[in-house]
Amino acid sequence: MAKPEIGLSMLYCLREPFTALLKRLREVDVNHVEIPDEGLHTLNQRRVKSLKEAAKANNLDLVVHAPWAGINIAVPSAVLRRTILKRLEKSIVYAGQLGCRLWLFHPGSKTALSHIYPGKDWEQNLDSVRALLRVARREGVEVAIENTPEPYPNLMKTVRDFHRFYEELDDNIGMALDVAHANLNNQIQDFIRQFHEKIVHMHVSDNDGANDLHQGIGYGTINWESVAKTVKEAEYSNLIVLESTDHVEESLRFLRKLFG
Repeated sequence: MAKPEIGLSMLYCLREPFTALLKRLREVDVNHVEIPDEGLHTLNQRRVKSLKEAAKANNLDLVVHAPWAGINIAVPSAVLRRTILKRLEKSIVYAGQLGCRLWLFHPGSKTALSHIYPGKDWEQNLDSVRALLRVARREGVEVAIENTPEPYPNLMKTVRDFHRFYEELDDNIGMALDVAHANLNNQIQDFIRQFHEKIVHMHVSDNDGANDLHQGIGYGTINWESVAKTVKEAEYSNLIVLESTDHVEESLRFLRKLFG
């Protein structure tokens, strides 16, 4: 039975300049790296060229995480939504230029108008996902949508939300399961068992069960032995990407032992 491979998100160095990211890519002890298209590491043509060179020189397989700060694909304003989708389209194009195996993004969120226009944000979320899928197919990029964390007003946080999403989408898209996010509503096992055929990517970090802290593995409340058992039972063999912002090397060793 194939085992999952361990990768690393560069989220832990997002405070550093892009040049520092390139330096770290020469030093990482993994073959699979996730690049956040966000903050100081926001992608552009020059940076894409540098990343391609770094990936080739260091035999790295890249994944791009879409921008998320201030991004709401379910925003009620048509003008804002067009702007947001253009930003995400550009991110998909860069992922295609990088030859990425995957581009992943967050679903939309409720707003102060959600109670005035009930159900409209959910419709906008679906329409935006369909639009992004069209762009991704044009660019030859696989995409996945991530479960988002409590206590924020995101539209897709629970197992029930994802069942509804897949029933209503009328299209095919993979799931990027964030184990730490699922820990915040006590649904790690349910997500893995009920969506094992949809999950194409996993994020792992730890937290206290109440806040999305991106702690090192073993520094929070998640029962990792139980997670590993469920992952193996589901015969998951895609990437498991460390998204911790501290104890990174220690966490990588832990994951390799856990899933080895």
